[in-house]
Amino acid sequence: MSSAESVAQGLAGRGFASVDDFSNQELAYVLALAAEASEHRDAFADVCHGKVMASLFFEASTRTRLSFETAMLRLGGQLVSAVDIGATSLAKGETLADMARVVGGYTDLIVMRHPWEGAARVVAEYAGVPVINAGDGGHEHPTQTLCDLYTLQRDRGRLQGLRIALWGDLKYGRTVHSLAWALARFGATIVFRPGAGFAAPEHVLSKLATDYGGELVRGDVLSQSEGEGVLPVDALYMTPRSPHQLAMLPHLSAQLELDQGVDALYVTRLQKERMQAPKSDLRPEDYPVVDRRLLRKKGFEHSVVLHPLPRVDELSLDIDSDPRSLYFKQAHQGVPVRMALISLLLGCSPRVVQPSEWFEEDWRPVVHPPYAHDTGIRCPNERCVANQPSEMRYLPQRFNVIAGVPPRLRCTYCDYELEPAVIATSEAYDESINRRKYHPARSRWAATIRPENLLLFASAADAEAAGFRPGVV
Repeated sequence: MSSAESVAQGLAGRGFASVDDFSNQELAYVLALAAEASEHRDAFADVCHGKVMASLFFEASTRTRLSFETAMLRLGGQLVSAVDIGATSLAKGETLADMARVVGGYTDLIVMRHPWEGAARVVAEYAGVPVINAGDGGHEHPTQTLCDLYTLQRDRGRLQGLRIALWGDLKYGRTVHSLAWALARFGATIVFRPGAGFAAPEHVLSKLATDYGGELVRGDVLSQSEGEGVLPVDALYMTPRSPHQLAMLPHLSAQLELDQGVDALYVTRLQKERMQAPKSDLRPEDYPVVDRRLLRKKGFEHSVVLHPLPRVDELSLDIDSDPRSLYFKQAHQGVPVRMALISLLLGCSPRVVQPSEWFEEDWRPVVHPPYAHDTGIRCPNERCVANQPSEMRYLPQRFNVIAGVPPRLRCTYCDYELEPAVIATSEAYDESINRRKYHPARSRWAATIRPENLLLFASAADAEAAGFRPGVV
């Protein structure tokens, strides 16, 4: 069996809740099969005959929903759908777990968009059939990332080593979160260019810094001039292009990378629907616009423009005719990409393909140890699925431990991170009460406690309520 055939068989029966659910080889295989679906559509007709897909869109959608449903129909399958959460039993207080069990019993595959971050991960645990995340709040949009990677690969001829600027609302834009994590795995340089007040969330940048092998350089040490085409940036992520590049002079290397311009601008609109309260002080000039004038500047002469759509004012109409504007092509390519994904997860792919860009050293996610202690810590993200009243009845708070000083906890549902106030060791439970000590999380003690023994508390009061006393710093 070839390695490509092995990858294809390994995807059957799997789900796709996060971009990190697939290795680089698996992503490359999906993209290669998408090219086949685009060029030889007839070969894919009826491969999913007799299969039923549930299309559950509990947030507004045009491109994602219609492209998924078109993909399933072109594969010869059928679909059932629900598009209004108020018209389902979820509005009556039904849990996601119960809904997943029921819908999974009706169908062979579930595609779901939901406003709660981490919702797709929960549904995947209970459905018993493959689940595809079509967007979970402001968290991730992994199938949009597949479309983005496919568009970049088709236009640039490769994914490895690209320079990409993420532009606009990087705070609430779920597409850029998934895309940043995927690009980092392919050795990208990623420029973060947010609108004022819409910088990438700290947990998104933190995961880049800890899980993907590159270096994150903050924008305050980089050039902030836009006069000659250099972007004023919030942060820049680099993958080293030589063994000593980042170890020697990371900030200088970052500036050199920035000065070379970018292969693509990935533009996002302002996600007003995710803002808890309208920003009354938001001015149009605070949100960056991509227009003909910008694309004539130094560093952008050969940059292509991508956008997940819909657009509002951040993308000028005057560049629609520019051959570098790929956003409508990007939207159209969502159908073959999702045809490839659906057929693979259902084990119905009509043929084995060999990706043009193969990765012999395959990427796998960093495994951080689970946090196995109940110390009252809760995810700080109020939009996290684990913090919703209906789900709190059965969902535990789940975290992984990110080693360091201080150690951090990363929510397994929504990827938010929190830094504890104080720490202790579970080995202290074998000691007498007056010898049980806690310490500041940023103290030297954090590096001496094994991850499986770490006790993390949100406050000193919580530690004392658990029977610990202040220790030496």
